[in-house]
Parts: sequence; C-alpha cells; structure tokens
Amino acid sequence: MEGSTEGTEPDSHSISLQPLTPQHTGGDGSTIMSPTHTHYDGASDVDGTTMRSPSMERPKVDDIARTGKTNVANDQEEDEARPTLDLAQDENIDVGPFGLKPYKLASLVDPKNLDLLKEMGGVTGLLKSLGTHRKRGLSKKALGKAAHASHHESFASPADKDGRPGAGSDPGAGTGASQRHDRHPDTAAGGVPKLVVTGPGGDDGASLNDAAPGEDLEDGSGPAFDADLDERRRVYGANVLPTRKTKSLLQLMWLALKDKVLVLLSIAAVVSLALGFFQDFGTPRPDGEPPVDWVEGVAIIVAVLIVVMVGSLNDWQKERQFLELNEKKEERGVKVIRNGVEMIVDIREVVVGDVALVEPGEIVPCDGVFLSGHNVKCDESGATGESDAIKKVSYEECVKGAAEGEGTGGGDMKHTDCFLISGSKVLEGYGSYVVIAVGTRSFNGRIMMALRGETESTPLQLKLNHLAELIAKLGSAAGLILFVALMIRYFVQLGTHNPERTASQWGLAFVQILIISVTLIVVAVPEGLPLAVTLALAFATKRMTQENLLVRVLGSCETMANASVICTDKTGTLTQNVMTVVAGTIGVHCKFVHRLEENMERTNADQESGIKGASSKHNEDFSIDTEHINSTLSPAIQDLLNKSIAINSTAFEDVDPDDGQKVFVGSKTETALLKFAKDNGWADYKRTRDSADIVQMIPFSSERKAMGVVVRLSKHQYRVYLKGASEILTKKCSHHIVVERGSQQQGDDVETRRIDELGRDNIQRTIIFYANQTLRTIAICYRDFDSWPPRGVHAVSEDEVPYEALAQDLTLIGITGIEDPLRPGVREAVANCHKAGVTVKMCTGDNVLTARSIALQCGIYTAGGVIMEGPIFRQLEKQDLQDVVPRLQVLARSSPEDKQLLVETLRELGEIVGVTGDGTNDGPALKKADVGFSMGIAGTEVAKEASDIILMDDNFASIVKAIMWGRCVNDAVRKFLQFQISTNVTAVIITFVSAVASVQEASVLSAVQLLWINIIMDTFAALALATDPATLSLLDRKPDRKIAPLFSVDMYKQIIGQSTYQTIITLIFHFLGSRILGFHHSDDSTVQKNQDVIVQTLVFNIFVFAQIFNSINSRRLDNRLNIFEGITKNYYFMGITLIEVAVQILIVFVGGAAFQVTRIGGREWGIGLALGVVSIPLGALIRCIPNAPVERFLMKIHVLSNPDVLPTTRPDAEWNSAIQLVRDNLSTFTHVRGARLRSSSYVVKSRNARLAPESRVALPSIMTMVPTLIASSIGAGWAPQSPSGLSHPASFDPSKSSAALWEGKIQIHPDTKPDDPVMQRWGPVAKTT
Repeated sequence: MEGSTEGTEPDSHSISLQPLTPQHTGGDGSTIMSPTHTHYDGASDVDGTTMRSPSMERPKVDDIARTGKTNVANDQEEDEARPTLDLAQDENIDVGPFGLKPYKLASLVDPKNLDLLKEMGGVTGLLKSLGTHRKRGLSKKALGKAAHASHHESFASPADKDGRPGAGSDPGAGTGASQRHDRHPDTAAGGVPKLVVTGPGGDDGASLNDAAPGEDLEDGSGPAFDADLDERRRVYGANVLPTRKTKSLLQLMWLALKDKVLVLLSIAAVVSLALGFFQDFGTPRPDGEPPVDWVEGVAIIVAVLIVVMVGSLNDWQKERQFLELNEKKEERGVKVIRNGVEMIVDIREVVVGDVALVEPGEIVPCDGVFLSGHNVKCDESGATGESDAIKKVSYEECVKGAAEGEGTGGGDMKHTDCFLISGSKVLEGYGSYVVIAVGTRSFNGRIMMALRGETESTPLQLKLNHLAELIAKLGSAAGLILFVALMIRYFVQLGTHNPERTASQWGLAFVQILIISVTLIVVAVPEGLPLAVTLALAFATKRMTQENLLVRVLGSCETMANASVICTDKTGTLTQNVMTVVAGTIGVHCKFVHRLEENMERTNADQESGIKGASSKHNEDFSIDTEHINSTLSPAIQDLLNKSIAINSTAFEDVDPDDGQKVFVGSKTETALLKFAKDNGWADYKRTRDSADIVQMIPFSSERKAMGVVVRLSKHQYRVYLKGASEILTKKCSHHIVVERGSQQQGDDVETRRIDELGRDNIQRTIIFYANQTLRTIAICYRDFDSWPPRGVHAVSEDEVPYEALAQDLTLIGITGIEDPLRPGVREAVANCHKAGVTVKMCTGDNVLTARSIALQCGIYTAGGVIMEGPIFRQLEKQDLQDVVPRLQVLARSSPEDKQLLVETLRELGEIVGVTGDGTNDGPALKKADVGFSMGIAGTEVAKEASDIILMDDNFASIVKAIMWGRCVNDAVRKFLQFQISTNVTAVIITFVSAVASVQEASVLSAVQLLWINIIMDTFAALALATDPATLSLLDRKPDRKIAPLFSVDMYKQIIGQSTYQTIITLIFHFLGSRILGFHHSDDSTVQKNQDVIVQTLVFNIFVFAQIFNSINSRRLDNRLNIFEGITKNYYFMGITLIEVAVQILIVFVGGAAFQVTRIGGREWGIGLALGVVSIPLGALIRCIPNAPVERFLMKIHVLSNPDVLPTTRPDAEWNSAIQLVRDNLSTFTHVRGARLRSSSYVVKSRNARLAPESRVALPSIMTMVPTLIASSIGAGWAPQSPSGLSHPASFDPSKSSAALWEGKIQIHPDTKPDDPVMQRWGPVAKTT
C-alpha cells in the first residue's frame, strides 16, 4: 500500500566491510495481522479462516529443485560481480560434526544470497548441517546441563501466564519488549487454540506428519545433532564481541605526553632545572640574592603536568560516559526454542543452530534464515539503509515466488526475502528463524569490529606539531647564534686578559654563556600552547554536552571548525523517521495541510494543474490547516474517519523502552494514520476498535493493494471500511462525502454526493499532485450493506465474502498524503551551514524522487547542484568522481560503500568532511570521515562506536552548534598564538640583544621575572582566551582549508607590530632608562644600585602591562576594531585580567629581592601603565593596514605560501589520460579531409567501438611487456578502454548515445545557468529536471 511511489527502487541491502553486490528488493507495504492470533505457533500454519490464502501453501522441495533462477529481485543494473566475505578464513577452522563452515554461513546474508542457500540444500540441508530441528530447536542431548539452567523460563499458555518479555523478572526480548496484541482479551480469541508447546518426545504438539512439505522427517540423529553448546561456540563462536580494552588514566597520560610540544617542553624543563641547580648551589651567589634559578625548570614541569592531567582526565571522563551509554543496551534476553520448549536465554548464550523467535519491536540479535511465521516485517534501515519494510517468508516461498515472478519481472517478491540481519528491527508479525552467525561473524558484529582503530591527528594538531618543530629549530638557531657571538667575545677577552679573571672565574663565565644560550631556547618555546588547546577543548566539550553534543573524541571538536562538507543521512537525521500525514483531502474539496502557512505548496486548491495563472475550474476547493480540521468537519464525519482508521488497522500502541513514551507499533502507514487520529483528539483507537463488532477481516495483499474490515452496525446494517493505494481504490468509488467551506456542519448524518466528471478529474489531479511531491497517498473509503452476506453474493461462509464483491460502488471519505517529515529546525540549520561556507550533501538509500523532494524542502538541492544515483556513482572513474563530487548534492539509492567512496573522494580533494549517520550501515563512512556524528536516540551501537560526536537529541541542527563551538576552539587557540608568539618574539630579541650588549652576559629580565611573565603568558592567558563563548557571528565566515596556514595575515600583522613595539620600548628603557628618568650616575654604590633596580622594575612593569593589554587586543583575529565585543559575557577573562594587575602591583610592593624589584613612585607607575595601554590603539592602527600588500610581502619572503598555486604533479597520476589526449590529437589528423573534420570524436569512437571483452590484460602488465607497442599504437587509434568513464560512456555499445545511456541517472538543478561549468561538463549526459 505504498501509494504513488510504488515501484521505485530503494537502496541496497548489501552493507559489509568489503564491496558487495547490492541486492534490491521492492515491495508492498502494510499487511494485516490477525488480532486474535495471540502468538506464533510453531506447530500450525496461520489460523483463522479469513487469513489463509493460496500463497500460504509451501511448495515441495522437488518442485523447487526444478525451478530456474532463484534470486530474489536482483537489481538488473548491477551485473558485475563484486567480492563478498573473505571465505579463506574458513580454511583453518575444524568444523567437527557440522557440515558448514562459519564464514560461508555468514556470507548468506552479506549479500543476501538465495543461490548459496540453495547449494546448501535449502533450509532442510542447512538445519541438518547445523544439527537442529525447525520446530524443536536444539535437542536435549545437545543442551546437556544447559537444559536445566536457571537463566531461562518455560512458558505456559498465554491464558495462564503473561509471556511478554519484560513482563516478569527476566530480561525482555530486546528493545521493544514486545506487545502480544493483548489489546484483545483471551476470551475474544474464540476458537483459536492456545500455544502448543512440543514436548521433548514430540507427542504433546504436532506430530511429524504435520510437518511442512520439504521439512526433513528424520528423527534428528547424527553427530551434528548431539554436538553440545561448547562445541558450537568453538566452531561458530560465542555471541559476544571482544570488549575493547579502554585505556587507563595512566595510558592516556602517557599518550598525552607524546605530544611534540610537550616533549620539547620536557627537554627544556630538564635542562633548565639542571642549570638552575648549578647556578643556585654550584656557584657562589652575591649576598642577599635568594637561590631561585631552579624555579623556572619546576614551573615548566608543573605546566606540562597540568596539560597532561587536564587532557587525559577529560578523555577518560568522556570514555566512561560513552561506556555507560552502551552498557544499558547490552543487557537483554532472546526467546528461543530448545528441546521443544520456548524459553528466554541471555543474548550471550545464543549459539549457531538455535531456533529463535521474533516478535514486534525486537532488535534481531543474530543473523538467521527465516523458517516460518506470520506476517513478519523488518525495518532494515538501521542495518542496510533500506527504508521500506522487508517482509520475511520461508525459503520455500521465496524460491517459489522467484520462479513465478520470472515472467513478470519478479515484482511480487520485491521487499521480500528469507534472511534476518542482526541489528534490524521487527515491525510486526511473529515467526521463528535458525541462527546462522553470531558475535564477530554476524553482520552487526563484523561492522563493530571493523570500526575499532586508532584516531588520526586532527588538522590543528598537525599544524601545532609543525609549529612546535619550527619554534624548536628557530629557538635553537637563535641560541646557537647567541652562543657563537658570546664565545667570540669570550675568546677575545681570554686572549687580551681583559678583564682579569682566575681560571675558575673563566670557567664560570663559560658556564654563564651556556646558561644564557639555553635560557633563550627555553624562552622561545611557547609553554602555554598545549595548555591553551587543552583548556579550550575542555571548556568547549563541557558546554557542548549542555547543548546535547557528547564529544567522544576531543580532537573532533576543533576539526569541526573547518569542516567544509557535511554528508548527511536522510532518514532519521534530516527527517523524523516517523511517517506522518502531512496533507490530504476530505471528500473532494476540503484540502488540509500540516502547518499550512509554511507549506502552501502542499495544497492544490485554487490552482489549475499545469497552467499557472489560469482560473481553476475546481473553484469549490478550499484549504485549511490540520489544526482547524475539527472546526471544519462535523462530529459525524470525524467519527466516521476515526472509525475507518482505528478499526481497519493492526497497529497498536506500546511504551518505548528507551524513553518511556507511548508510541504506535506496526507498519509505517498504519501508525501514521493512527497518530493523525490521536493528534486530532478523536476517540481512543483501542476503545473504538474494541467496541466494534467485527464480522470479517480482509488482509492486505500486494495484488489488490488494499485492506479492509467488515463491522456490524446494527442487526440489519453492516459497513465495510477499506483503505489502500489511492489510484486503485478511488476508481472503485461512485460517491464521496460532502464537506462545505465555512462553518462546521451539524447533524448526525454524513451527506454524500455522486462523483461526477468534474469530481473525478479533481480526485485524479489531487493524487498526481501529491505523488509529484513524493507523498504516499492512501485512499480511505466505506460502503454500507443492509444484509450480510450481501444479497446476490455467493459466499462460502459469513466471514469469507470475496473482496471483489465488496470493493465496488464505494464512498470516498478522503485521501491522505503521508511522508516522513523534516525535523524542526532543519531548514534553518542547512541555511546556517551554507552561510558558514559548509556544503551539505545528502546520501540516502531512498529512491531519487523522495530524495529530491526532501532535498528541495530543506534547501540542500540548489542551483548548480547535481543529483546522482548510487549504481552510477560507484562506476565512475577516479577523474570523473573528482569532477562530479564537488557539485554532487544528493546521492540517491546509495549503498554504504557509495557513502564511503564519496567521503574518500572528498578527502582526496582536500575537504574536511563531517558525516552524520544513525544506522549500522553508516559505520564505515563515519569512521572514514574527519568527524563522524551519530544519533544518541535512534543511533545503533555500531554508529555510536564509529562516531566522534554523538547528537544526544538526534537533531541535524545540533551540527551547526558543533561547527560553532569548533570554530570557537580554533579561534581560542589562534588568539592565544597571536598573543604568545608576539611575547615570545619580544622576549627572545631583548634577551639576545641585552646579553650581547652586557659585559656580564646579564639579561634584561631576571629568571624569576621571566617565570611570572611565562605564567601570565601561559596559564592565565590560555584560560582567559580559551573561555570566550561561541556566538552565531562565528558562522559568518568560510571554513579554512586543510592546508590553510595556522597564522593568518591579520595575525602576522599583529605579531610583527606588537612585538616590534614591545621590543623597542623595553630596550629603550633598559639602555636609556636612567637618562629618561633623570637619574645621574652616582659614585655611591647603594644609590646607583637603587637607581638601577628602579629602572629594572620600570622595564619589568612596562613589559608586563604591555602583555596584559595585548591579551585584550588579541580577543579579535580579524580587522574589525571592537575588541571588547562580548567581553562582559566572559567572566573568566575579566577576572583573570584583574588578578594579573593585582598580582603585578603586589610583586612590585612586596616582591623585593626574589623578583629583583623595588617600590616605585607614581611617575614610574604612570609610564608603565601608559606604555602598556598603547598596545590597544596600536592594535587598532595595525588593523587599518590593508592586508593585500602585507600578504604579497609575506609570500615574497616565503613566510606564507601562495594559495592560488596548484600542485604541478599528482602523486597518483596515471599516464592513461596522457595517452587519451595524444591519441585524440593524432587521430584528428587521420580524419581531416579537405580542411574539414570527417566526423566528430564520438562518431569515430562509436565506429571503432568493440564489445566489452570478458577479460583484459591489466595496464601495468602491457606496459612492462611491450612499452614500444603502446607508444607506436597511440597514433593508430588505440587507447586503454574503460567501460565506465564519462568521457565516453557508450564505448562498448555503438548503438547507445551518451545521453540515452545516462538518461535519468544524473540530474542538474533547473535554475543552473547555461554558462555554469557544471552544465558544460555534465549537460550532455544529464537530464535536467
């Protein structure tokens, strides 16, 4: 009942770690389940006379053997065989008594392979090889002691005991601890037999004579049947994944210590500490000077320890949070049949060969082959991306259906198979399956294991590592130059004996030179850099957790700042993954739309189809918002519509175990209609359904695409409610209910009117209108009878009246348009992404029409964009991939490998890629991306394991917050760098100059003064600048490229300007301070020393205040002048700045000998403060300097690289394209005749084209063997052929033109300009829609 989208192909099932051949299934929608069929009964076929259909009969195995092809709905487009599981792993496994190897078994579902199952002898051969029985499960002998274990429970009949998982103390059967349709009390079950439990001897239940055709009738003897559970675990593995060892706190600290900056700092600390101890305790000190040179080394060690502790504790805490998130999901029970007894066992106890049961809401725990059951449908979107429900039938029915469908293209078997995939969810129905793969060999397990790997360094980490190396080299070079300069002077002094020194004094002078050189290197190292990064990340991740973003990998936070592309899933990420009635028509004229003002395009009232501006002939049509539906419809119509939805449905309401909310369980179409009725506040579905006197139920079938129910209204009045595909049911309607514009109608009767020609036209155009918006259209109808069975109808019994006799002369109640609606805020989030320069690409397994509709609604599909389908995308050559990927906006019908290929190609092009996903099938792509986002609510364990950030609210809009916070982190690091590097440059220059100028090799600033400046520069500045909150203004700029330099032109300007200013004023006051302050040289050593200390204190003050005010200036990285923007929101910054000023005043007043300072007067304080404040207007002045000339200068001296120069060589370049070019040019001359080209390149190619050879010699082999042959053949017209290149797609089939071959496979947005490069490149092969 999929309405107008019937027949479109959804995406592939075939997700695996290796490339697989996608198997497509298509299909029917909702089928009806018997409300009285309390539980799947292993010993009987479907009960209830109205439920049996001819297709329920199982074909004999002999018949199956004679049929031809058995593949279920193979995708005709995918004819190339792609590799499956690595079966070589089976070679070293001793299978003991079993007939099948584990990896061969696992390959049955990856991809779904009916032919392989047939080779194994079908289900009969499979069960025999695994030593199990389809109804009794594992034998008593195989179970051994396990048969009496306490972790399972035998079930009495439903009348005696509530057998629902989760009902007792036992764990439930999985995530949707299921609902057994107890909506109907046992008394309503009528003649339906209670659950028959087959005893160990087989005499309690069905006898073997009742076995289905094709079932083995032997008594289950043989070594495989006797193999115990331990033997099964030895061969096929246990149903557990090896727990990944989480790193201990010490290991995380060791990893943090390996950071290059920290390694450099640790070396500097050790050297500084050693020299400090030598200076303090190995050499004589002047009187009154405390031994404080060792403090610098200790301070660096403390800085390193802080960084390591903060970083590793943050990582450790996040890892614990993630483990807690997953632990809740691991505890669950699975219902199995062992020795004929139904029991619940722990999920870890399930073994290959177990016969397990499925029921609504359960997450399938293991891979398996379906044995039998009733109306089982699975949602495999989590595992494979397949959006429609997949119906599960037995192997025999599968083979029979495939054989019958050959003549009709296999249409009836679309969306139908006999394989259960671990990780998929059961939507409805009950049944049993035999387990064929568990643990690491199951579909789910293999993907989980493949996701375990080490994380790569983030772009910022790589740049900072590079910076650390550069600083180490520059610092070492400066230190070496200083050492050489001082050594030259040392040798000159030694040669001239000026000044006079003893041998030990000369030795100490040499050590002093060594110390000052090493100090220079230590000063050059930015100790605070790793702390700034760590603090910024820690602050951001804490705030992001409050914003519903759980950051698992700290580095992903800053990577997200420069994300240039986001590849997002559709189902569950952009949309709500809840089918909803978004538009519809009541009667013929009343058009309702959900949120009408936002979705005016959803209604066709007052609009003539296809003719813009024409006056509508359907002038009685009117539109209303869904909110006003009750004020428009009469109570009688509301009651009629509610009953037609509630009674004619098998869906039911249950509690979601994850969030405790009540949700509808069943087919997506039925749950959408029930939710629509509930949202409108109509009578409770259960009360309505229970009060109905049901006479006959008409199950859904894919032939009639409808389902119905007959109810007794009174002794002589009966009514049939029908719902189904609108294009079919509306043709069977002769009347429609009447809904007038204006005030609500009164009265208990529903007015009806015959459908005239105009009305018929209106109905048809409405269906087409909805179908064009890819809405699933469902018609709801009814018909009244005054007797039952109806007069003139031949019926076998009262409840078996033929459908054809009922489905005519119907009255149309309405048509509903159903779709999976967008999440709130998605449109704005996509717009924000575009504003921030981030491209959004949608990858979906859904058909291209649905994908395009959603992409248009949320603003992803824009002018210049391209839509492509997965089967075409994956066949493109590398060059074509790289051409199309930048413009690709929607990838429909894509498999997980397509998503992975897209991510890989984007990364090769230098993009920083974020990927969102909630399903198991998204795992590999999430791991491959720079940043993977998984969904906290709907996401599978696989997706969460593979991701870097978990969106706790499943909202795409949260990604915008992640970009914002990522940019905030990056900006914090850059602000800190801008501040720290200018300080470091100044410190290095003044240390160098003053040391060379001083006879005693003394520096401007003492070791302890340098230490305080380092604390300001490092810890305080890092904390102050790392805590600026994220704002929306961060989205007003484009992301930086991966190769973009760490320092921007604006940053270089500030660093050069501020460090030049600081150096000049510091050196001026160092050398000329006494003269400026008016001090005269005194012969009194005490006075002179006091003057020198005042000058040194002033220099210290000037330097410190310059840093403090420069930290305020560093709050801006761009050319805007307002450096105080948002400062009042950052309490850390204001507090820290005040603390710095206070401590500086304290040091001057009480620091004394330790800091080598003295108290100074107001004049000196004024000079220090004034020169410090100058940093702010100077910063504004520097911002006014235009960037272009500075950028050109920096490029000239090779400080900046030219971003416009492209690399001249490509490391993976092939000579293929060169041959193509030369050959084309040469062959042009061979076709010139009379100064005209004889024909176009394509005509030549078509004429020369041969059919694609079965196998060709690989290109490298040809090159190795006959290079001369290659060279000589270029001119003759030979070139390596490619069956999939876009340069010549019709290469192997001259009868096809490029356009015909690619018709409908690539679409370019209609608003794209004709001169756009994408039109020139892809226009000839595109279908512009």
